[in-house]
Amino acid sequence: MSEQDLDPEEFALDTLGIRAGHQRTFEQEHAEPIFPTSSFVYASAAEAARKFSGEEPGNVYSRFTNPTVQTFERRLAALEGAKRAVATSSGMAAILCTGLALLEAGDEIVASRSLFGSSVSLLAKYFGKFGVTTRFVELSDLDAWESAISEKTKLLFAETPSNPLSELVDIAGLAEIAHRHGARLVIDNCFCTPALQRPLELGADLVVHSATKYLDGQGRAIGGAVVGNDEQALEEIFGVVRTCGPCMSPFNAWIFLKGLETLGLRMRAHCDAALRLARWLEAQPAVTRVYYSGLESHPQHELAKRQQRGFGAVLGVELAGGQPAAWQVIDSTRMISITGNLGDVKTTITHPATTTHGKLSDEQKAAAGITPGLLRIAVGLEAIEDIQRDLARGLDALAR
Repeated sequence: MSEQDLDPEEFALDTLGIRAGHQRTFEQEHAEPIFPTSSFVYASAAEAARKFSGEEPGNVYSRFTNPTVQTFERRLAALEGAKRAVATSSGMAAILCTGLALLEAGDEIVASRSLFGSSVSLLAKYFGKFGVTTRFVELSDLDAWESAISEKTKLLFAETPSNPLSELVDIAGLAEIAHRHGARLVIDNCFCTPALQRPLELGADLVVHSATKYLDGQGRAIGGAVVGNDEQALEEIFGVVRTCGPCMSPFNAWIFLKGLETLGLRMRAHCDAALRLARWLEAQPAVTRVYYSGLESHPQHELAKRQQRGFGAVLGVELAGGQPAAWQVIDSTRMISITGNLGDVKTTITHPATTTHGKLSDEQKAAAGITPGLLRIAVGLEAIEDIQRDLARGLDALAR
């Protein structure tokens, strides 16, 4: 039996992450091969015509048909419990392709205020240029979502948990609202990954990923994907990738395949470390609040337990001293990486107000809860005692 044929309902996530999607070539390789080729050859003109027309399945051009990329797509679909995945060049490209495929001038989106900064800019500014209006609402307020929907609303878009405040939305409740109004629900599952949350099982129509983050897990490559069971929507999204070209490279797809092999193991370790660090941070005098849904103090802790299998690795940490205090803690670190990226085995720290959300207006930052004293820490897999000691240098100085 080909590993491509593994039944996702029969095997556990850890097994699927290692074996799903690989269709061995005639060489009978054990590890997934990389196909670094731009094009493919045919035995005859007639075969070429059949494959270009779609009459016969097969590879045409690596912009939209590459065996390594297809293996990644099949494996990710299996992990999400989906029929299909479409790989893209980045997480932002996944959102862009979804919008280009499913929206037209005059349509409307309802989206959470608590989105990654570039997502806000894409929806509000660039989609707006082509006549698509986006209304932003409070992520957790289902009544606000419903009130913002009009007869022109085609998509509801949410990132849950949110970046960086770990705010959640009830996915099942939001899916019910979307479908009652004839709209699709798109969930950004970047922070949880299918190891911790499967939005399709809760009623979402499509899931978008930044494979750059936890799907890779080691900060090595850029990529994204759209996953789902809506065949019509995914075929339209594939058409955008085929025509417009925001495709994933074979080498990056191979890297993500290697990342998926350890996804379940890594996410469990990330969750354990993040919860330990969150509880330690809550006890620090210089910290006024820790945003992490794994804490009993989080207002949506019970919802997180209900719709997730873990709480993720990203913490929001509020300091009383504003930007000077935040920068002092960042600059006092010696081991933790100062970078805007996350999803790495290496712990990272950043100041969202001046980095990841820096291009938002003051009003947009305030609406999203991005304050001057907020830090975002993505907890890696180093020894937790070393992470605590590295943060303590700056936190202890603030507490004196």
